[in-house]
Amino acid sequence: MSLITLSARNPMRTVLRSVLIFEVIVFGLAVPVMIFYSEVPPGWAAGLGAGAALLALVAAGTLRKSSGYLLGWLTQVVGLALGILTYMMFIVGGLFAGVWVLTFVLGKRLDAAQPSPG
Repeated sequence: MSLITLSARNPMRTVLRSVLIFEVIVFGLAVPVMIFYSEVPPGWAAGLGAGAALLALVAAGTLRKSSGYLLGWLTQVVGLALGILTYMMFIVGGLFAGVWVLTFVLGKRLDAAQPSPG
């Protein structure tokens, strides 16, 4: 069992994937906020928002592998880093990162509670 992944039968994998999918939506919605509220140039806002959304989408799609979990953790960092451009993303990114960490920790507890095969 890897330190960065959950077992294949762990129900928290579905929750982690859902968090990433919701982040895709939020990162897309953050683009107009960056443009109109925080006055970030449209090209920068669209590029960074789309890049963050793409990262979350790829992470959700590859969550069966350890690389997907690494991308998921990176997505949380990127979500917080968008707060540099618009401070509201510190709050929203922090909430998503908190849900991600809580879900991952609970998933690890579920894995530890399962009897080992054999």
